[in-house]
Amino acid sequence: MTNPEFVSLEISPSSGVPIYRQLMEQIRRMIASNQLSPGDGLPSVRQIATQLSVNPMTISKSYSLLEAEGLLERQRGKGMIVSKQNTTTRTLEERIDLLSPAIDELINEAKQLDINSEIVISELKKRLGD
Repeated sequence: MTNPEFVSLEISPSSGVPIYRQLMEQIRRMIASNQLSPGDGLPSVRQIATQLSVNPMTISKSYSLLEAEGLLERQRGKGMIVSKQNTTTRTLEERIDLLSPAIDELINEAKQLDINSEIVISELKKRLGD
């Protein structure tokens, strides 16, 4: 079981993607890759809002929408947890589909900056630790 204090979420205020959506996508990816398993707790709204310096309502909106999707559930006394109904592990192809929008954005930005694919791939490998 993951300790909610170790769930690491990041935002990019200048990305053009609403913060609540950035958070939702990160949590979806963490669930899809089994970094978060059914029953695992998430940090409280207050903890994340403080950590990221954002309005607590933004975090609450993300959690509520993920709850409506069935990915999260509220548990009295524990806050938000990954839904125990969500026991299906996603295939590699499904996880890549979740990553596709970010890859498309990276490709677009690399083209705009006139950075060739070899350099982009080299940077990705360095940052992924490959």
